[in-house]
Amino acid sequence: MQKDVFELEIGGRLMKIKITDWASQASGSCLISYGDTELIATATVSNKDVSGQDFFPLSVDYEEKFYAAGKIYGSRFLKRESRPTDDAILTSRMIDRAVRPLFPKDFKKEVQVITTCLSWDGENDPDLFGMIGASFALASSPIPWNGPLAAVRVGKVGGNFIINPTYAQRAEGSMDLTLAALERDGKVLINMVEMGAKEVMEEDVVAAMEFAGKTLHQIIEFQKDIVKKIGKEKVVFEAAVHLDVQKDIEDLLGNRLEQAITGAPKGEKNMDGVDALKKECVDMVKEKYPDQGKEKQVLYFFEKETEKILIHNILEKNQRPDGRTPEEIRPLWCEVAVLPRTHGSGVFHRGLTKILSILTLGGPGDQQILEGMEIVGKKRFMHHYNFPPFSTGETGFMRGPKRREIGHGHLAEKALLPLIPDPKDFPYTIRIVSEALSSNGSTSMASVCAASIALMDAGVPIKEPVAGISIGLAKNEETGKYKVLTDIQGPEDHFGDMDFKVAGTKNGITAIQMDVKIDGINMDIVKEALQKAKDARFKILDIIKQGIAEPRKNLSVYAPKMLSLQINPAKIGEVVGPKGSVINKLIEEFGVTIDIEDSGLVFITGDKQEGVDGAADKIRSIAREIVIGEVFQGTVRKIMEFGAFVDILPGQSGLVHISKFVPGKINSVKDVVKEGDIIPVKVVEIDAMGRLNLSAIDAGFKPKK
Repeated sequence: MQKDVFELEIGGRLMKIKITDWASQASGSCLISYGDTELIATATVSNKDVSGQDFFPLSVDYEEKFYAAGKIYGSRFLKRESRPTDDAILTSRMIDRAVRPLFPKDFKKEVQVITTCLSWDGENDPDLFGMIGASFALASSPIPWNGPLAAVRVGKVGGNFIINPTYAQRAEGSMDLTLAALERDGKVLINMVEMGAKEVMEEDVVAAMEFAGKTLHQIIEFQKDIVKKIGKEKVVFEAAVHLDVQKDIEDLLGNRLEQAITGAPKGEKNMDGVDALKKECVDMVKEKYPDQGKEKQVLYFFEKETEKILIHNILEKNQRPDGRTPEEIRPLWCEVAVLPRTHGSGVFHRGLTKILSILTLGGPGDQQILEGMEIVGKKRFMHHYNFPPFSTGETGFMRGPKRREIGHGHLAEKALLPLIPDPKDFPYTIRIVSEALSSNGSTSMASVCAASIALMDAGVPIKEPVAGISIGLAKNEETGKYKVLTDIQGPEDHFGDMDFKVAGTKNGITAIQMDVKIDGINMDIVKEALQKAKDARFKILDIIKQGIAEPRKNLSVYAPKMLSLQINPAKIGEVVGPKGSVINKLIEEFGVTIDIEDSGLVFITGDKQEGVDGAADKIRSIAREIVIGEVFQGTVRKIMEFGAFVDILPGQSGLVHISKFVPGKINSVKDVVKEGDIIPVKVVEIDAMGRLNLSAIDAGFKPKK
């Protein structure tokens, strides 16, 4: 039964939050709609306390349902949703990245947020409202959570910013920016960014964020007002304090932890001394408190103290863990064409972070077929990212791509996509796989760089290479003092407060992804991060161009050969033939694959150029537009009482009537020709159905005596 409905106009359309008793056993829930797109959002907390573990057990799931789009998808034998699509996983990650920082840092009860799309109108993307719905479900529940947050999408079409553009407007525009934000002391702070763009300037990004500020404020206040009316009282959360164990650790360590961090040798991953001290403390606590499990508290202590010392050193001593200055990038270099038989390859090095990207070219038949709630179609450019355990010097299970790998792969794909040539200019299907060989921070941005190298090595005619960098933040929340850091490495990513990834060319930004571990960042930090990312990006692009200045002029000898040609769509049937007889014969004869689009665009792919060219010549002949008056050397295919059918082109034949062979009368066509004879014929008529009437007389045919 519906209880209350609250409405807010955003971007010229109504957003509605409905309070119902549908999910009455969840800790918090709501229905949220925008247009005819509607979702149910729930937040549930477990009573089980898992304090002592080193992570917060939050799970966020966005569920696509085919019924929301009025579709029945799936295989013949399984007509239901199975594993989530990549789009659903990316939406889950985006919501997670926005809501996670707002939980108390030491909260360890299991929380699950589920947003399910119930209705989709084909215009309004549910991801945004899944995020707002998740925010409201958490804010109105007893779960300790320091929200609400707002989310908004900004597009730019025709030079104008648009709030929550439709799918069509997003495709037309130059920017697709999604923001999540919250308010502190009356100020809007950004806490999550996701953007794809067509080489836009940093100033445009800042302007878009500022344009979104008013709407973000309205959405936050809208939720606050509803929570005041119907929200449940929050559970009081107090972090567990274990003074007995903490004092034991402090007595054992003294100032040794600070010395291990501050006095560590210059270089990456220099936390060996910290790890040794941690083990020493664990052994001490186990011995002093046997069978009490208090050794779990050692990790908590070390996390807090290490973070405090690292942030202090950066802010007060200008000392990063590996000895670099705040703007300094780790050593950069790249390798090109590292594998002998692949179509393109490259390795990008940024300190200990090393990525190998391999490119494979294929025909249109190799495109990925998409079948999801929102997207049904084909995809010709793919970037996949792998993160094996050895890349961090660890062991682990290899069980297919995890959410993080899907997210990193998509981010790099988004960064590269604006530079991929149009299929009319380069009809190949393109797949890039980036393998993280060694990881110490921002492998996703290193994948962008390595993939750019592989694209140029393969001869894909991209206009410009793309490079990416990750910008970090060290901030003292009590004093407000902060420093923005270029090219964060592992410890800075783990203990720092921000991961601001920016990718682009020398002409502008193509992708942004930002997460924070604090409440959010103001526009001053955004502007500084964008400028530092631009400076670093230009340096990286110079390194890439030193390795390979431009795309190779020729494709790899191992790449498939491809040719595209345009035919009259009305001729497609003749090229295909009855039950595929003509096209299958061409495929077998020339050893190629042939793909034909409804527009009449034909793609021919094969291992040998002569096979591709031969098939193309045959298709051109079949699809050729014949005009009255043309003369051909045709082959007599079939003789009838009233005349003979003569093949003049592959797949095209016409009728020579018995009266059109010789000037005089003949009793039988067999008196002048037999099947298999090659004779000259002239096109004298094309009837309304496209049938050809031919004449041997007018072409100068003379029967053999």
